[in-house]
Amino acid sequence: MASFARMGEEVSVAPAPLPWQEQEWAARLEKTIERGANHLLSLQAEQGYWQGELEADTTLESDYIYYLHVLGKADPERIAKLANYVRRRQLADGGWSIYPGGPSELNATCKAYFALKLAGDSTDARHMAQARETIHRLGGLEHTNSYVRFYLALVGAVGWDLVPSIPPELMLLPQWFYFNIYEMSSWTRGIVIPMAILSTLRPDWRLPMRSRVDELFKDPTRKTAAFDWSKQLLSWKNVFLALDRGLKLYEKLPWKPLRQRALREAKSWMLNHIERTEGLAAIYPAMMNSIFALMALGHGPDDALTWREIQEFSRFEIEEGDTIRMQPCVSPVWDTCIAMVALEEAGLPADHPALVKAADWMLSKQVLGPGDWQVKNKDAEPGGWAFEFRNDFYPDVDDTAFVLMALQRVKYADAKRMEGAIRRGIQWLLSMQNRDGGWGAFDRDNDHEFLCNIPFADHNAMIDPSTADVTARVVECLGRFGWPADHPAIQRAVKFLLKDQSGDGSWFGRWGVNYIYGTSGVLRALETVSLTVRDYCQRAVVWLRTVQKADGSFGESLASYETPSTKGQGPSTASQTAWGLIGLLAGTDASDPAIGKAVSYLVHKQREDGSWSEPDFTGTGFPGVFYLKYHLYRNSFPVYALARYSNQSRGAHEYVARKFQPGEFRLRSGS
Repeated sequence: MASFARMGEEVSVAPAPLPWQEQEWAARLEKTIERGANHLLSLQAEQGYWQGELEADTTLESDYIYYLHVLGKADPERIAKLANYVRRRQLADGGWSIYPGGPSELNATCKAYFALKLAGDSTDARHMAQARETIHRLGGLEHTNSYVRFYLALVGAVGWDLVPSIPPELMLLPQWFYFNIYEMSSWTRGIVIPMAILSTLRPDWRLPMRSRVDELFKDPTRKTAAFDWSKQLLSWKNVFLALDRGLKLYEKLPWKPLRQRALREAKSWMLNHIERTEGLAAIYPAMMNSIFALMALGHGPDDALTWREIQEFSRFEIEEGDTIRMQPCVSPVWDTCIAMVALEEAGLPADHPALVKAADWMLSKQVLGPGDWQVKNKDAEPGGWAFEFRNDFYPDVDDTAFVLMALQRVKYADAKRMEGAIRRGIQWLLSMQNRDGGWGAFDRDNDHEFLCNIPFADHNAMIDPSTADVTARVVECLGRFGWPADHPAIQRAVKFLLKDQSGDGSWFGRWGVNYIYGTSGVLRALETVSLTVRDYCQRAVVWLRTVQKADGSFGESLASYETPSTKGQGPSTASQTAWGLIGLLAGTDASDPAIGKAVSYLVHKQREDGSWSEPDFTGTGFPGVFYLKYHLYRNSFPVYALARYSNQSRGAHEYVARKFQPGEFRLRSGS
């Protein structure tokens, strides 16, 4: 059997071990799990949490260059470092992609071009000319999404006629009305409400003449091509386009009786939601928009409120050498609960200091105050967890379910506190179940699909409906706490999952890439309630086998979100191989050759320090629009999957404790 490769070296994958090699193989597997667990432990912050980098595409750095110019704080050194990062990710054809290995994408390329122009790059430079050609080939500026055109209009680079109307009067629509701000997804509210303020006030933030981008229109005579009518006369798109044209006429009227009241409501909502968070919605676009809105409302960059938001926003920066890159948000709660579950499965004792410290930190993060979720869930008590350090208005279902699973196994000194937190968390999860039996991420019954036709809904995430992956996480959580398959909540969830299953047996992954993620999650969930022998689960297992590669690995490109023929196909990754393995372990016997091959792949791909390499993105923000790379996925999920295989192959119903000495691992200082 080949020895471990040195860090960064590629190694060939050995075939699954033959029966007479089992003893040697078992020892090597245990060593792999131990090294992986040790590596995870070494990444824990002193305060008890884990936090990996959350990586995205260059639209963040491009927008940040723009943001610093609007802010009046375009320090040349910072701009140069951001521009370096953007330039180095330009593709050979002159464009920029939204994920590694992806094709040039129009919106990302327009943003990069504009940012580099602001940074001082000459439009005659070769890389800028190539970018311009690619933009024209992809349809021109007239076919970018509404958010690209909004930011350009805000600084006078294009006219406001190219931007969809976002009237602040939206704030005045009552909650019982079929369309109101709480029928939008939570992240859309955070992004759009400050935009409504800005589109109304239209501050004079004109940048130098070099910021004009008329050269990016493919056909200057059809600049409003994005507002072309649908060929289907009776369609929601045409209804909203007609409404948008009516609103544009309304904007030209001298008298708007509800305008000032609507602006006050929008400002009040925004200021209220900035409290108890680390910035509006704790995500990049909402925070940037809120800073702009505060400035437009008269709170300059040095105003105490605006400065607080600016400081929070700057924490997304990662400076490295001669570059600065940006994170879209931070993910400490999410990273921590996944790492905890992996370490618990790997056999870390329930009272190990690392787990106890993590649990203590996690308990302090439970959200016990009000939030937007209560608009449609008025009678429930709070008890969820958010994704970030603090985002009290937006606890989410996925994090809460994973946190509860992480806390379940910890031996915590204050048992009453732990029991109370878990009870509140489970009750909150149950209260968030949608009428269709599934769960969404942040809100209940946020599923009016017709709203996806609004002109400013082209970020492909206007609503927050039930999804298979989040629903599966809740079912897994409830199953691990002993809830049976015949419980009404689980029966309704299974009914939703069956309706959502693809014809080939797979499930779509909304928050992870993609069908491998979704299918694995559902199988693991249904295993906890003893349903994986059912035909629908076995069809999912067959699908996983059909997309497994000859070397035992799994890999799926982000292209599968837009090209169904690429389902389950793409470069092999450690996290997706772990997901595939988890799904197979849930649906078939541990002696299955497909399982042995996946285990072998992960064992042989581990690096000497106990980590795995993974250049690809396997996380999803908005399908088809925005993707993510969670830097801890490649380490947490393989440890969990391998430990689960080891435990199952030894007939262990729960995890088997391995030898980890308390105090053996030094915790690093947190950021």
